[in-house]
Amino acid sequence: MLEPDDLLGEEASGVVFRDTVMLALLGFVAMVVLLLPHLQPKVEAKEGTAPAGGNVIVEIHWPDGINTDVDLWVQAPNDIPVGFANPDGRVFNLLRDDLGTMGDTTPYNYELSYSRGRPAGEYTINLHLYRNLGGVLPIPITVAVSARRDEDESARQILATDIVLDRRNQEITALRFTLDGAGGVVPGSINAIYRSLLWPGFEKRS
Repeated sequence: MLEPDDLLGEEASGVVFRDTVMLALLGFVAMVVLLLPHLQPKVEAKEGTAPAGGNVIVEIHWPDGINTDVDLWVQAPNDIPVGFANPDGRVFNLLRDDLGTMGDTTPYNYELSYSRGRPAGEYTINLHLYRNLGGVLPIPITVAVSARRDEDESARQILATDIVLDRRNQEITALRFTLDGAGGVVPGSINAIYRSLLWPGFEKRS
């Protein structure tokens, strides 16, 4: 026959065991809650989205280390001109607006625009000498156009030209060309016939 002291001992042991199990369970739940924000599900690429890097890439380079602000303007088929005053279009985005040495931690002078997709039609690339605080003239500029004909391949240079800007506020059409539906340059479409891309009402500074 069990004595009262024996019953109390068994009850105390049960309470300790139950408390230990509950504490272990609470600790596990707490760890799961703390880890949840750090668990990121694998993101599947959405159909129809282009991988990073752009389908058509336009870049310009001018001499490093001079305080000269050259602006790149591009226009894709059936889209608005894209440049510093309007960095986002339906097709192109201006990724870098270089102001020369102003607010720059490197001496490198370049601007570039990337496209989303490569619609067939005419593309126009213009250069505008916006500011020349360095007083260096003329300004030689290299223009390069790269494109990807397939979503899985790397961009390859398809066009390049050298342009010289010799006065402030000068705007030059560097390249006009037409891409076909497969992303190739239509033969005979390359020219540099001037067409301004500056927005109507954009005031050229004198």
